Amino acid sequence: MLRHLPPSLPNADVIVGLESPDDAGVYRLTDDLALVQTADFFTPIVDDPYWFGAIAAANALSDVYAMGGRPVTALNLVSFPITKLDGRILAEILRGGAEKVAEAGAVLIGGHSIDGPEPTYGLAVTGLVHPDRVGAKAGARPGDRLILTKPIGIGVITTAIKRGLASPADAEEAIRVMAKLNNVVDVLAPFAIRGMTDITGFGLLGHASEMARQAGVGLRISSKAVPVLPSTYGYAEQGAFPGGSKANFRFLTGEGHVAFADSVPEFQRMILCDAVTSGGLLIAVAPDRAEELAAALTAHGTLTAAIIGEAVEEHPGKIMVID
Repeated sequence: MLRHLPPSLPNADVIVGLESPDDAGVYRLTDDLALVQTADFFTPIVDDPYWFGAIAAANALSDVYAMGGRPVTALNLVSFPITKLDGRILAEILRGGAEKVAEAGAVLIGGHSIDGPEPTYGLAVTGLVHPDRVGAKAGARPGDRLILTKPIGIGVITTAIKRGLASPADAEEAIRVMAKLNNVVDVLAPFAIRGMTDITGFGLLGHASEMARQAGVGLRISSKAVPVLPSTYGYAEQGAFPGGSKANFRFLTGEGHVAFADSVPEFQRMILCDAVTSGGLLIAVAPDRAEELAAALTAHGTLTAAIIGEAVEEHPGKIMVID
């Protein structure tokens, strides 16, 4: 869609703009400070309004973290059928979002709402980052290791929730994963972080593919090394894949962006393309610092700190998934 927009005027202070499919825009204020700006919102993926608000806020805040930034302010973005649904539902959505913003150490300073056909909620977030520490997707280099900070499978489980298949325990676990903040900026600061993105609607392989293409490197990912929520497999066997996951798989394989070793099972291929809400960070780090960073992330309390693959010189712009 962005290709239909007129080109933006050149500006030397735009570090990341419309030309790059990154997670947020970055604008240099001084030699030592840049703004990170993003907006994200969606319709409910869980029944509980409080947790819907918290998850939507965590998802929006994640775009700032994915650029290496620290969120400082946020604005509510709301569409709600106020004449059809109890206003207390909206209050709970906003409470969940506000508490997640506060947990991130940011400040909620306003927002905008409309009377719409269904609940929609998210945030516009502004963050700060040093211009030399922007975690853009284009930074990965051959030899870098790839670290993932949350398990995948969320799309399968949320689809199972919508279909009435998910157990309360599995639903609660998925909510816990989605609501977890990706606030690891202080952990990453001492390390040679090359590139970074967060895993959301395009799935692990979709966002990894963007990283590969932007950086001009190939990626090799081990399917067995990728952490997956355990209950995902049972619901996947019941066909609980969201439409977005299927679309991701068709696009990535149809366009030749991803190739799978014959030993990778079909269901595992689809799970690797699963459309995620508020997923983890995919971090490219220098190979001699990968184990140390994984240990630091674990100590910080990330849900996972799995080394799932590496960047390579071969097949630039494409991913090879091995068993």
